[in-house]
Amino acid sequence: MPKVVKLQKQASRTWEEVLDDFLFQKKAEGKAERTIKDYRVRLSKFFQAYPDAWGDYEALRAAVRRYFAGLADKAPATYNLPLEYLRAFFNWCISEGILAANPTAGLHKRKDEGRARDIPPDVLEKLLGLPNRKTYTGIRDYALILLQLDCGLRPGEALRLVPSDFNLRACQVTVSREKAKTRVSRTLTFSLTTAKAIRRLLEVRPDDWDDTVPVFANQDGQPMLVNSWSARVRKYARKVGYPLTPYSLRHSSAIMFLRGGGHVYALQRMLGHAGLTMTKRYLALTENDLAEQHAVASPVKQLLPERTRVRRVKK
Repeated sequence: MPKVVKLQKQASRTWEEVLDDFLFQKKAEGKAERTIKDYRVRLSKFFQAYPDAWGDYEALRAAVRRYFAGLADKAPATYNLPLEYLRAFFNWCISEGILAANPTAGLHKRKDEGRARDIPPDVLEKLLGLPNRKTYTGIRDYALILLQLDCGLRPGEALRLVPSDFNLRACQVTVSREKAKTRVSRTLTFSLTTAKAIRRLLEVRPDDWDDTVPVFANQDGQPMLVNSWSARVRKYARKVGYPLTPYSLRHSSAIMFLRGGGHVYALQRMLGHAGLTMTKRYLALTENDLAEQHAVASPVKQLLPERTRVRRVKK
């Protein structure tokens, strides 16, 4: 008979209580607040969908199967992220003696064969011409678009930056570990054009806004939310006639950096990736890119240059 695995400490503890303990552990490990919030939202979503599963391992395992069966036709990222979070939570439960086995055992992450979407340069040029730079919001949006394109910042990182994070003379910005998604600080360089745009934004900033007010704040001096910035980018996208998001600006930054001759390891540092796995996605060049580069860099052509043949002379 198959082994029956029971929950070890279920009698007096709800999944909400266990989740709170798990999140305290993540906070003690130094995980970013956004990561902790994501854990709470995604894990709560699962247990709210299957509230009776927590009391019995077989019911929990069946619920996990049903949950991911419902994500079968979704994009790999939509499937993989909740799997990663649930697996981490259940592994912690095992270490605490709450579970004896992981209900996600046998489920595997899906391979994402897609590559980052490439925004045509003419679309980006049109986008940069849309913000009304006679208004605060237009000046802010223009500077933020430039910064994202120049540095490939995550939207959440860019929106948390304060004036003291910038060194405009050196054309540099520091994303502190508190603001970085990966909890690793990094200093990035940007162009003089971007520096001028940010300087202009700081010039129109109200005098009573102190250094705690983000550089890209809303008109009331409150932090602009990622959802709000996404809505503004979508508004510009409708005018351009091309689908755009704050993250597509980050992707375009990465692709253009590599096409301009940037090194993949430098790109990894710029994007704040913990490893090269995600960064290498940007190496997936289009077929035209590959054909053009091969025409220039073909090893055989370098060894045996093609010679123009003499045409047959007509009599």
